[in-house]
Amino acid sequence: MAKFSYEREVHYYETDQMGIVHHSNYIRWMEEARIAILAEIGLPYDKMEEEGILIPVLTASCQYRLAFRFGDSFVVRICPQEFNGVKLKISYKIYHKETNALHATGETSHCFTDKEMKLLRLKKDYPDLYEGLFAWSKEQCND
Repeated sequence: MAKFSYEREVHYYETDQMGIVHHSNYIRWMEEARIAILAEIGLPYDKMEEEGILIPVLTASCQYRLAFRFGDSFVVRICPQEFNGVKLKISYKIYHKETNALHATGETSHCFTDKEMKLLRLKKDYPDLYEGLFAWSKEQCND
């Protein structure tokens, strides 16, 4: 995966009656990682929203392998898969921090719109944003 990773501990409220992390939280963790990487590469989401740029999710998928429990620490490794200035596809791998066991994999795809949900072409409409995402999308992803 890419050089970027996001990590934290599982919170109690993220678990279900079985004592394991509810499946919906993995998608939330992917979102947390995505927002963190955008800030890391100099494109904080709140600043983009102030400029009228939205990044809606078009698809989200997650394949579950191993369960997490309250107090476990995890690492989300995030990697750009495709970027063409209109759409962005990202892959995620979620590992147990201590054991490095792979617990889940996932993908999201996104487009870029204005506040009226009109599609944006970043290269033309926001060249600085395009350049930042283009540079990130060219990073090599290694496990």
